[in-house]
Parts: sequence; C-alpha cells; structure tokens
Amino acid sequence: MPPPLDGVRVLEVGNFVSAPYCGRLFAGYGADVIKVEPPDGDLARAHGPFRDGVPHPETSALFLYLNTRKRSVTLDLTTPAGQEALARLAANADVLIENHRPADARALGLDHERLRAVNPRLVLVSITAYGQDGPYADHRSNNLIAFAMGGQMFLTGTQEGGPVKNGGYQADYQGGLNAFSAANLALLAAERDGEGQHVDVSVQHCMAPILEAGVPFYSYNGVWRAARRGNLMSGFMAVYPCLDGQVGVHVMARNWPNFARMTGHPEWLDDERFATAEARRQHDDELMAEVVGWAAGVRRKEAYAAGGEHRAPVTFIHTMADLLESPQLAARGFLRRIEHPVAGEAVHPGPPWWMGPDAWRDGPAPLLGEHTHAVLAGAGLDEARIAAASGTAA
Repeated sequence: MPPPLDGVRVLEVGNFVSAPYCGRLFAGYGADVIKVEPPDGDLARAHGPFRDGVPHPETSALFLYLNTRKRSVTLDLTTPAGQEALARLAANADVLIENHRPADARALGLDHERLRAVNPRLVLVSITAYGQDGPYADHRSNNLIAFAMGGQMFLTGTQEGGPVKNGGYQADYQGGLNAFSAANLALLAAERDGEGQHVDVSVQHCMAPILEAGVPFYSYNGVWRAARRGNLMSGFMAVYPCLDGQVGVHVMARNWPNFARMTGHPEWLDDERFATAEARRQHDDELMAEVVGWAAGVRRKEAYAAGGEHRAPVTFIHTMADLLESPQLAARGFLRRIEHPVAGEAVHPGPPWWMGPDAWRDGPAPLLGEHTHAVLAGAGLDEARIAAASGTAA
C-alpha cells in the first residue's frame, strides 16, 4: 500500500526549524520534497551538535533530523536566474512551504500572486512569526521572542525567578506542525475547487491557543490569579530528585492511600496533617519534606515499577538515553536507524502518529545541492542556466 501522500510534490524554501519540520512530515508520509537551499545551505547546517563535536555542514544533528528523505537543490534566489528556476519548479508542484519574513519572501520571488501566475493550483504555505499583515508582520523574531510573544513564558517559571523559556525550539515546531495540517486542508480544497490558496501560518497564533484556558480566563475575569509555580508545585504534585535522577508525582485524593502505601509510609494515612486533601494543602511544606525524604532513597525506575504495582501516579523523568532504550517506543517501531553517507548511522524519531506499517518512509537527509542538476535538468534547464540559477557559474 503506498504512503498517504505518495504523488504529492512539495517545494520547501525555508531555513532552520519550522518550514523544514513541515517538510519532514510531508516527506515521511510519502511526498516528494525538494528542499531549495541557498548556495551556502540551510542555516541549520551550521547549528550543532555535530558528529564528534567537529562543525561540518553535513553532520549537524538538527539538520539531519529535520531533513530526512528530502532532495536538495541549491538556488540563488537573489538572482533572476534563481527565481526563474524556482518558478519552473513551482509550476509542477502541489505545495510550496516557506518561512521568510513577508518582505524577504517577496524579494525572493515567493509572493503569492507571482507563484499563482505560474501554477493556479499551488498551495503556498507561509510560516512567519506574526503572519502576513498587521503592525508586527515584518518584525524579526527568534525562538525566545516566539515564546514571549505567544504567552507561553508568562505561564512558565516561578513567581520568585520570573518567566523562563521552554527547552528546545517548540514554538518553531508548533509552527511547522500547524503548517502541515493547514497545507493538507488546502490540498483537499485545491482538489475540490481546482484552485490553490495562500496559507498564512503565524507562530504567535499557534502558541496562544495552547495556553490552556489562559486567554478566556483573563477575558472573563479581567485579572490573572494563577501563580507561576515552576517545578515544585506542592507536596503531592511535583518533580523530586532521587538516587539516580528525578521522579514525578501527581497524587489526587483518590490516589493518596495507594501512594502512601507505595512509599512505605502507611502511617501517613493516620496522620491528621495528611488525612484529607484539605489537611494536606494546609501542611504542604511538611508533606513535601516527607516526600523529599522518600524520593532521596529510591531509584527512579524502581519507583516507577512500584507505582505501577500499587496503582500510584509516579513516573521517572526520561533522559535521551531512556528514550532510545524505551521498550514502549521500540515495540511500536518509533525509533528509526538511518545511515547517512557523511554523518554515519544515527537513530531518529519516526512518525508522530501511526497510520499503519506502510505509511511512513525513512531516508537520509540530503547533501548540500546533491540533487540540483537532476532536478533542474528535469525542469528543462540547460547546463548554463543550471549554473546561473544555482550560483555556481564561473
């Protein structure tokens, strides 16, 4: 059975995380993704960590992950020849993904009207910090700014220490994930109507709706009463250091007896300070001290196993090594070994959702410009025009 996006043709004209992640999902689910890179490559090629700690444009772990199973074409889109070549490729594409500021996109020949003229059915997906219009549309942004402007940092951190940023590039990944969903909706509409459209994905829009009930709560009440609580939220809902890492605890009233027995402290059930949920809240510091003492004497996987045995809500914080060794992920075939001609073998995360054993395709990230000649020659360009478009003309 072919993968779900088999036969879909995608151009990815983007850098770093958001557009490449969107393209990775297209490629994984079977689309032919042509990654258009500038002559010096995607910015992610210069972003570590690198194999053996030595910077190299073909061994960036971030680039290798984000660009599995794509084809790389180098085009200098600052030149007329590069833009003409891009238009040739767009004429036969179903989707074009880009993540440039609106003004920069127009300068590179990525504006909707120009692309629509060569392919009315093309779905153009633009991922930007703030969208295609509005007072911030052409403001520059980065990962920290995205977390701040989307409201995520307001909820994260502690009251004493202030807001903090989540780890990694989650705002950019949200932009890429939402772009993938929106692009597929637009593809369905193009199939129905015979006409493509410009999909405008704002990372700020992607972040603001995932703040739980933050926005409507404030809208209803005109005031924000929730505290920024950081890691240690309470004695019965927190992450605690243990002998070999950290364990997480989330005890609700119905779980309290099981948790007390699991920790080896059934006497907590008869202690008037901890006998009821309200009492535990009033004596939170004392309960936290007791739980800290318990956690300090256990190993994380033993605590997790004991939690399962007693039906108590306890887990351990997974490291990267734990994810690689996870029996659950292994059983579902999530982790994929991919061999790269320069970087060698590495394990990569597989499909984010399961659609059957034939739905996802693996393959190495491309070398810079690896497919330039084949793709551009296939689009009808001769040797001289290929050299001019790719920035390799003498």
